[in-house]
Amino acid sequence: MKVAIIGLGFRLGYLGYVFNAIDPDFEIVGYVDPAPAGLAELTKSGISTGRQYATPEELIAGERFDLLMIGSPNHMHLEHIRIGLEAGLKVFSEKPIVATIEQSYALARLLAVHGHERLLVGLVLRYAPMYRDLRAAQAGGRLGKIVSVEAAEHIFPYHGAFFMRDWRRYEKWSGSFMLEKCCHDLDLYNSVIGARPERVASFGGRKTFIPENDPRREGVNDMELFHRKPSGWNGSDRVFDTDGDIIDYQVAIIEYANGVGMNFHTNLNVPDQFRRFAIFGTRGQAEGDFIRGVFDVHDVLTESRVIHKEYAATELSQHYGADEKLAEEVVAHVMRGGPLPVSPLDALEAGILALSLDDARRSRQVVDLRPVWDRFDSALSARAA
Repeated sequence: MKVAIIGLGFRLGYLGYVFNAIDPDFEIVGYVDPAPAGLAELTKSGISTGRQYATPEELIAGERFDLLMIGSPNHMHLEHIRIGLEAGLKVFSEKPIVATIEQSYALARLLAVHGHERLLVGLVLRYAPMYRDLRAAQAGGRLGKIVSVEAAEHIFPYHGAFFMRDWRRYEKWSGSFMLEKCCHDLDLYNSVIGARPERVASFGGRKTFIPENDPRREGVNDMELFHRKPSGWNGSDRVFDTDGDIIDYQVAIIEYANGVGMNFHTNLNVPDQFRRFAIFGTRGQAEGDFIRGVFDVHDVLTESRVIHKEYAATELSQHYGADEKLAEEVVAHVMRGGPLPVSPLDALEAGILALSLDDARRSRQVVDLRPVWDRFDSALSARAA
């Protein structure tokens, strides 16, 4: 499969390595990025990136390829997706697919014109073996009707510090931390619950990465931990006095249209990190932790454990065995028309939920999403004049 890249950051640099390992015919024919942070990873692996172009239009005009991959900063995704769709290309966009609710409406209008089939999205956790085992257990009747969900994504301090130093620290570029990092998780639970979120409340802020918590105030001068993960475009060395505006913890309550309730918690300063869920149904309970690699299902009537699985890390994947499955299935889809487990509409719905949670956090009010879905559905049904 031949690809062209707009935004050769760390993520697409890594995915280029994974795709190359999966597909012997994989080739990057060219890219657009004035400061390609992901280039070193590919060069180290002996993977050619083709010619560097100044603009997406020049790249599209100058090369022939099967897939346009977009890894630019989030606020640029909409424009780069538009360019690809209007050129008649098949497009893969990293998550989050867009950065604001208004951009969600705009992309919905684009999809109404160009269709959904040519836009792929990098919500990689949909490809994780644990997620697929969860969905299989649900489809097999192990859980019954879903009643409530408890979920969390917590990350190590070095990873939290990365967000405070990277371009993602500004909501004007990332959308928000909830959108940038947790849209994966929100998408998974949207799919399990099987309905759109209808009302949300959320609280959070920044309590860890602030000046009073700088370890140097207590004589700890080794700051290696907080610079372990390099930042890319428009990066900064500032950690505890960051000029960014993202949060470092957030809690949320969500009510879905079918009555299911969910709470979600994220924190950027967790020394023993986890990414777990507990899903409670009328017939069973499913628990899993992507990081710790354990999945269990218990039956209500017998109170016994009916499923137990453990997952080992794989050599290629940064996401619990999901990255290589994404590469395998995206190649199959592009070259032979195979199915994919996630759609751009799924990505848009997860993004709207994340952004609405931030609206609720800022306003300290319960946000009703029904007017948002009305506008979204209207945009999806629009047609070109």
